Parts: sequence; C-alpha cells; structure tokens
Amino acid sequence: MLTDLQVRKAKPAERDYKLADSGGLYLYVTRKGAKSWRMKYRFADREKRLVFGLYPEVTLDAARKLRDEARQQLREFRDPAVEKRKRKLAASAAAMETFEKLARAWHALQAPRWAPVHAADVLSSLENDVFPHLGKLPIPAIDSRVILATLRKVEARGAIETARRLRQRISSIFCYAIAEGVADHDPASGIVKAMKPVPKKGRQPAMLRIEDARGVLVAAEGSDATPVVKLASRLLALTAVRPGVIRGVTWDEFENIDWELPDGTGGEPPLWRIPSARMKLVLVRKDETAFDHLVPLSRQSVAVLRAMRTLTGRNQLVFPSQRHAHRPMSENAIGYLYNRVGFHGRHVPHGWRASFSTIMNEVAERSARESGQRILAELDAKVIDLMLAHVPANTVESAYNRAAFMDRRIEIAQEWADRLCEGLAEPAKLLEGNRR
Repeated sequence: MLTDLQVRKAKPAERDYKLADSGGLYLYVTRKGAKSWRMKYRFADREKRLVFGLYPEVTLDAARKLRDEARQQLREFRDPAVEKRKRKLAASAAAMETFEKLARAWHALQAPRWAPVHAADVLSSLENDVFPHLGKLPIPAIDSRVILATLRKVEARGAIETARRLRQRISSIFCYAIAEGVADHDPASGIVKAMKPVPKKGRQPAMLRIEDARGVLVAAEGSDATPVVKLASRLLALTAVRPGVIRGVTWDEFENIDWELPDGTGGEPPLWRIPSARMKLVLVRKDETAFDHLVPLSRQSVAVLRAMRTLTGRNQLVFPSQRHAHRPMSENAIGYLYNRVGFHGRHVPHGWRASFSTIMNEVAERSARESGQRILAELDAKVIDLMLAHVPANTVESAYNRAAFMDRRIEIAQEWADRLCEGLAEPAKLLEGNRR
C-alpha cells in the first residue's frame, strides 16, 4: 500500500507509469508530472477503469474512500462508472433547476386537485414569502439553514401558521424534486422543531351586539380601502359565510337575480349556491352536488352584488385581486382592514359568523319569551345552524335537505340585514372616491 510520502515524492519519468495501492486503486503519473487516482475493475466480464481525480486535490485517504464506495457498488451489481455518470448528470441538472422553476412545475401538477382559491393562495404565498429569498437558488444550494432563515422572516411578522404552511409546501416541492431526480433529500423536513409553535386558538374575536357589529362596517367603509375590499367585507357580514368562500365566489354561483331590474330580483328568492367543493367538508363529499350550500340573499346583499357588477361583472371572480384579475383578493385583505380601523383583537372576518349566530339567537329568545312559545327559539336555533352550514360530521340526510326551512332562512337573513345595515351608506356609494 502507498504512503503519503511516496505519493508526494512520485516524480515524472520518460514514460507514464502507475504506483499500485490496493483493491485496484493506483496513482497514475504522466511524463509531464500530473498525478491522478484511478481504479481498475471488472464488470460484466469487461475490464474497466474509473478516474477519481487529480492529486493533491484528491488525497490518498479520499481516493481510498472513493475506491471503497466503488467496490460496494460492484457488490451490489452496479457499474461504478455508470453510477458516477448518473451523479454527474443529476448534479448538472440540479444546478440548472432553480427553486422557483421547480416550485412552479410542482404547483402546475397539483393545482387541478385543489379548489381554484386554494391553488391561487398557494402560489401567492410562494411568490410573496419564498421566491424573493429562494427562488433564484439552484436546488443543491438550498439547505435547512437557508429555509429556516426564510421562514423566520415570516414568523417575525406574527404569521406563525403561514410559516408552517410554507414549510409544508417547500417540503412538498423538494419531494417533487427528488422524484424528478434533481434533489436527493428534503432539507425542509427536519426543521419543524426549530420553528415557533402555533398559539392555541380560542374563540374568534367578534362583536356580539348589533350596534358594535354595525360599527365595524361603519369604520371599515369610512377608510381608504378599495371598493372591492369594502364591498367584500359587507357581503361577508350580511351572509356570515366563511371568509375563504367570499374570496373565491364567482358570478355563476348566484341564482334568481335579474341584473337588468332595478332591485336585481326576479320572481324566485335570490340565492347563492356555494359548490360543495368550496365548503368545509370531508374530502369524500367535496364532489357531491348534494352538499352544495344555499345562502338566501337579502335585499342588501343583492345591492352589494349589483354595485360589484359594475366593477367586476366581466370577470369570473366577484372579488378579484387588485393586481391580478384572475386571482382572488388576498386572504388577509379584510382582516388587515379591520386591524387598521381599530378592531385588532376585537373583531376578525370569521367573527361575523359568531356575530350573526349570537345576535339572531338572542332575537329569537326575546321573541319566544314575548310569545310564550319556547319551541320557536329552539327551531330558530336549528335554522341558524343550518344557515351557517353547521352539518354534523356523520350526517348524510342533511345533504339532501339543503333547502330545509328556506322560508324561515330567508326571513332571518332579511331581518339580520335590516338590523346590521341600519344607517349605512348604499353599496353604490362605496364605489365613489378611492378606486385603487
């Protein structure tokens, strides 16, 4: 076996020559003095040669490790030369593939499985918080420290859940890169314990008196927010649907509205049919039209839609993004608006559901006490739950009873709208002024 001293003192001769080590490894010395590590082996009854690199860039110890790795590959019936070529090609491909390029390919592959709003949210979150830091980097240059530094910027602004969702998305992108052969591991998988824990959730902050609830809209609509955000906020309050449902609503989800008539309504009561795919349902129900959710629309809700029709009637989305008409408005737009006008920690977009439920159940209780008919309050409580799409997890028959108590639901929706919108400006007025 060779020693470091022998390798270092090997001088050029009149002809190229070899200095043998062991296991097929040898030092090849040329007439010009270049020294390289090589290995002779047999594979498939053919003698072959493997070049490990030049000395002293590749030391004697490093050459022996490479030899041992090659011999292990031979024991596994793999050709070391072919394996080396594969690694080289993979490294070359990985160097050409930036994170953003891989991420967009991953998104395009996954998007057909997702609701359009969710697909847009995923891409926006990557564009806003990940691509500026990782987008131009080649896959091999990204390690766990780089990813963690990126996510901590998101955590620093208080978006703990967003940071955790981004980690999951980055991890999925690396799994896709591994499948494509441009990555060999997922550096995002092991950093969860280094991230901030998600705070325990309590009840969503909400105004539970009609005057206070109305005050949220007064403050929001008196701000410099865009008309799209103001009107989305009002329709959210009027319908008490989940905020994500508002963001993704398309014009074809509304029924029995004649846009040519002054009040927008025809013979049948106007309805909003929310497809089951956009509802908070177990996955197996998301393709069943029987689980579509029907929302009765008050006169005030129709007025909001008529106002929006003048802005976005040619779009598919009712409330599009300010920058991209084909994408829904930001998931944080309404929440940021409420924070700016003084309701941080007091009322959130999701809180309208608690406002509606609490206030209208109290109305039902008062009415029942005055009439002496307790059963009416109990019935209204069930109707209000139905309006909020509170469907028991193991209930099947409710899917086929989506129009149950529709007359009473229409009455409650209108009474809620009358109480909430008392003294508020007409929706068309919100189109005036700031149209950013």
